[in-house]
Amino acid sequence: MSTTPEPLTPLSRLPQFDPRAVPVLKTDAGLPAVPVERLQAAALRQRFLQPPSWTPEWVAERRFSDRPPADASVLVPIVQRREPTVLLTQRTAQLSTHSGQIAFPGGRRDDTDASAAATALREAQEEVGLAPEHVEVLGQLPLYFTGSAYRVTPVVALVAPDFELQLNPQEVDAAFEVPLAFLMDPANHRHHAFEAEGVRREWLSMPYHGADAERFIWGATAGMLRNFYRFLSA
Repeated sequence: MSTTPEPLTPLSRLPQFDPRAVPVLKTDAGLPAVPVERLQAAALRQRFLQPPSWTPEWVAERRFSDRPPADASVLVPIVQRREPTVLLTQRTAQLSTHSGQIAFPGGRRDDTDASAAATALREAQEEVGLAPEHVEVLGQLPLYFTGSAYRVTPVVALVAPDFELQLNPQEVDAAFEVPLAFLMDPANHRHHAFEAEGVRREWLSMPYHGADAERFIWGATAGMLRNFYRFLSA
C-alpha cells in the first residue's frame, strides 16, 4: 500500500535547513553489501538466535530538546517477499517531532506496555493497521538516542506478506516498502554534516527512488538501519 507525499514537505523544524540540500561528504561504496542469503527469513531468525559479536555504529544524536528523556520503540518490519522489503512510513507534517520524515512504525512507550516489543506492535497497529498476527518478532537492536530525547528500541520482525494496512491520517501520510537489499548495501549510505549556531550535526541518508516518489530516508531511521547493517554483516 502506498500513497504519494507532498513533494516539498519540510523534513526539519530547524530554520533554513533542508537535509535534502546538504552536500554529500562521502558514500560507503567500499564496504561490502550484506549477502542476499543473509536477508532471507531463516537466516535472519538464526542471526538473532545466535548473534555475532558486533558494535553499533550510530548510537546517539546531538540533543535539541530540553524535555526529560522518554522510552520509545519502533518496529523494523521485514516483509517476507521473494526479495524481502522493509515497511516504512512517511509521517504527517503536523506532528510535533520528526514531522514529514520517513520513519519506522513506532512511538512512545505506554505504562501498560509489557515490553519494548509490545510497544512496537501496538504502535504499528495504531499507526498503519498492521495486525500483530502478521508479525513474528525476531529480536532487538541496541538503544538509539534521538535528538528529540527519545530512547528508542528497534524491534526487528518478519511480516507475512498478506497483510492489509489502514493508515491513521493523524500520524501517517504514506506507507511503502523499500528493498532490504538496497538498505543493506553501504553504497547507498550517504554521509552528511551541517553546522548551525556552532553545533555540528552529522547523519546518514539513504534516498530511495520508488515508483511514485523519492523517499528521503535520513536521521534516526537511517542510523538504525546502518546499525542493522553492522549486525547482519558482522
